[in-house]
Parts: sequence; structure tokens; C-alpha cells
Amino acid sequence: MKMLNSFVLVTGILITSTAFAVDITGAGATFPYPLYAKWAEAYKIKTGVGMNYQSIGSGGGIKQIQAKTVDFGASDAPMTPEELSKNGLMQFPTVIGGVVPIVNLEGIAQGTLKLSGQVLADIYQGKITQWNDPRIVADNAGLNLPSKLITVVHRADGSGTTFIFTHYLAQVSASWKNDVGADKAVKWPVGTGGKGNEGVASFVQTIKNSIGYVEYAYALQNKMNFVQLKNLEGQFVAPNDDSFKAAAANAKWDKKKGFYEILTNQTGKGSWPITGATFVLIPQSPEKIDNAKEVLKFFDWAYSNGDKLASDLDYVPLPAKLKTTIHDAWKEQVKDKSGKALWK
Repeated sequence: MKMLNSFVLVTGILITSTAFAVDITGAGATFPYPLYAKWAEAYKIKTGVGMNYQSIGSGGGIKQIQAKTVDFGASDAPMTPEELSKNGLMQFPTVIGGVVPIVNLEGIAQGTLKLSGQVLADIYQGKITQWNDPRIVADNAGLNLPSKLITVVHRADGSGTTFIFTHYLAQVSASWKNDVGADKAVKWPVGTGGKGNEGVASFVQTIKNSIGYVEYAYALQNKMNFVQLKNLEGQFVAPNDDSFKAAAANAKWDKKKGFYEILTNQTGKGSWPITGATFVLIPQSPEKIDNAKEVLKFFDWAYSNGDKLASDLDYVPLPAKLKTTIHDAWKEQVKDKSGKALWK
């Protein structure tokens, strides 16, 4: 299937003994898009039920589920328990992955450039403007860094990827925390904005001496040059399944708090510092009962059958114990108007 900014799977009808299955709609984060596309393809073949997911960014996904124009929203920036309660929503994670800085530097092999969090923040604040700045050179002995201006690329849309990225920068740089902050959209000090992972990637691929950030699976699929980062333990690490798992090892998933968990700048020598989960948002009391049931069936199938597809695309599947807790949360939190649980 051709990868576009959204994918639409043709309506499928599954006849059961009691009813017609309905197709489902979702919108939001670009972070999990490659995986949701693959899951939807496989699920369509297995069940006949289609899923239309619009990859519009986490901010757009939250707005659409709040407006009740889709059956589920998707966001890499988890909503707080207070936000969930206010909007009558519940959320749950689906997979774990990483955000990676990407560069276009001639003569620099993939994964060889090393950056600390403070240096990365200073680049994005316009405080470091040349690739051969002494602070970059100090961590990259042996690399022939060019005497060229750095072109900074960031997301132009409201994005969970941006939330994870800026949340990390705010943890490692007091200046970033005070002057810019962490959110799905921020007032960028410098740089050029691209819409979606694809927009940022396109700019970085075409502009020499540029730097951007995208979701790891997207960087791999597009053969982009990602960097190593210095983590909380002072170790330079590369993004991969093991470093994402290391960052998530101490996560405390609490269903009563909407599974709210941010995995940036975690302890552990092997931890990738810009790790995050991606989340699904659904109404606690949905108006379209059949659609809500199909959403839960889809993600239940994904938890049971989609781990290999997730791993193949370099996402980290959730632990079995967490999946069980999520199923329990569905039973407790998603109900019809009479208070009857939609998941049994």
C-alpha cells in the first residue's frame, strides 16, 4: 500500500449472526502512523473491518475526538487525568518508540555525530549556529565537521512528537524551559517549519547542513542520518529497540491516572533520552456504541497479533502485564448510557 499522509481502507462488511460490523475512524499522531497502517491492513484482511486513520498530528487528533468527529483520537502527548475527566475521555498507550534528531551533513556517516542535550537545545535556540562550534567538536573527535551555518527544522503543526522533543529539551536546558517550554506547539526561536514527519524529513533531506527531528521508524524507513545523544547517565547512545526498552523499564503505568507517563531523560546507561509512548483517546460514554466496540476490538487484536509488525517497524510492543491492565481499564471506564461496560 502506498504510504500517504493518511490512509483509507475500503469499507468492508463482516456479516455475523446478529449484526453488520462497522468501519472505524481515527485521527491524530504521525508518530504511530506507519504501524497503524500495517495493523489496519492486516486487520482488514482478517476481519473485513476497515479503519480510516488520518495522520494530522496529535493536536488535531485531540481536537477531533473532543469534537466527536472520529471514533478515536491519537496523541503522543498524553492528556493529564484532569484533562481526561473534563473531556469525558479515557486513554491508553499502544506502543513505545523514540524521537530522533536527523541531520544532512556531507561526509558524516549515519549514527556517528554525537550531541548532548544542552548542545541540541542551544542549536534549537539559535545559540549554536555553526557545525564546527567548539562545543560540537569537543564531543566528535575525528569527525570533519563543516564550517557551515546550521539550518534548524521543526514541526509547523501541533504535534506529540514536538511535545516529546521539547519536553526533553526543557529537562536538559534551563534556558529552554524558561524561554520556550514544552508543548505540542511552541514559539520556536529559530528555524523552518515542516508539516508532519514527512514535512520535516523533506526539508532535512533537501537542505544541506540542516537538523530536524522525526519519529525513529520514519527515520529508518527514509534512510535518514540520525545522531547519538548523551543520556542522563552521561553515556552516548544510539536509538534502537534496546535503548527504548531501557528508557521504559521503570515506567509506572497507572490506569487511575489515564496511564499518564512521559519517558524522556530516564535513568539507565542504555536509555535513549527522547523516548515516548503513543496513546489512543476514546470517549468514556460514546454516542456510537458499535463504533466504540469496534475500536476496542481493533486494538485488542493489535495487542494480541500486532507485536511482530510493531517490532518489524522498530516500535517496542507493550509488556503483557500492561496490556492486561489496559483491558481492565476498558471494562471499568468505557460504558454505554446505562452504565453497562462495552468491553467484557
